[in-house]
Amino acid sequence: MKYKPGKQNALADALSRRPDYELAHVTTVTSSIPDLIRASYASDDMCVALLKALGSKEFEDSDKELSARLRARLHRYAFDGGLLYYSTGPDDPPRVVVPHDEDLKYRILYEAHDTTVGGHLGREKTYSSVSLHYWWPNLYKWVGTYVRTCKTCQRVKPAPHAAAPLASLPVQSVCWQSISMDFVFGLPPDAAGNTGVVVFVDRLSKMAHLAAVPDTIDGEGTASLFLDRLFRQHGLPEAVGSDRDPRFTGKFWTSIFAVFGTRLSTADHPQTDGHTERVNRVVENVLRSICAETPKRWSSMLPLVEFALNNAVHASNGYTPFYVNGLSIPLTPPRPGSGLSGGESSRSDLLISALSLFVNRLTRFCQRV
Repeated sequence: MKYKPGKQNALADALSRRPDYELAHVTTVTSSIPDLIRASYASDDMCVALLKALGSKEFEDSDKELSARLRARLHRYAFDGGLLYYSTGPDDPPRVVVPHDEDLKYRILYEAHDTTVGGHLGREKTYSSVSLHYWWPNLYKWVGTYVRTCKTCQRVKPAPHAAAPLASLPVQSVCWQSISMDFVFGLPPDAAGNTGVVVFVDRLSKMAHLAAVPDTIDGEGTASLFLDRLFRQHGLPEAVGSDRDPRFTGKFWTSIFAVFGTRLSTADHPQTDGHTERVNRVVENVLRSICAETPKRWSSMLPLVEFALNNAVHASNGYTPFYVNGLSIPLTPPRPGSGLSGGESSRSDLLISALSLFVNRLTRFCQRV
């Protein structure tokens, strides 16, 4: 046996290389926006006065003083990690105060609206995304102007039109207990020949799963996508809403039950559901927006489109699909970190009350439409 230095023994076996002694390589993802905000505070008199009042050593010698209005609202502000935070009360999560810097504000709005994970969504969804982490005076007005003047949205999105009343299915009380399925076709062929998207939507949370498909897809192919994209994550729903597309009425259920090895049966009910149609319109709008310059790349963008849809506040319940499903908010590139507390409840308390709240809101929304 001859000793060989480790650096020269690149193919060492498990006996000579203890994996539990190896150092893990950890990569952290950060955003430059918090640093830009910190650097811009010095040019905003209001922020300087607030930071001085809150004990920031950087501005303790400043001659800027709080106005009477700000002094009365000083309890809404906090200073942590070099950032100024704003919160209206204990149930309101602290949000980073953005100084009066137009370029910085436009940078934040661009990240929330124009990027692929932003999806070029509308005013309300963009405002919900921005206001979750940031605050500045007249934020809602800023978002409205930005979205209304977005050149990409003006070019690719159709004009809104009044929708006919839709007969809604009963609202469920458990996520993925009832889903809707539909197809969106007419997209430019991608490299694999796909020209459409199959859309699976949970009727309670509005979470969507998307998959690119060719226009030749049949019931067996649809069943395979159902198992891969939906069943393995959420199980078998009790009710599946769809139109009379042959892809659903053909071998779809036969293929599903053959895989399970069961003898389950299905029953058709003549009810309609407009929620999937609304999601389809949003999917088309988002795809047109983010792929305006390279339309044949749409299928490679589907994972990001799906994320954008599921991370956007839904009008029917006031929450994002991600939150309704898991009571958590996923990290996104412009999101700053904070060591401050606020807006939290115990997870068990949330689980008890959240679904009831979602169901009530969705029921009222369905009654309105």
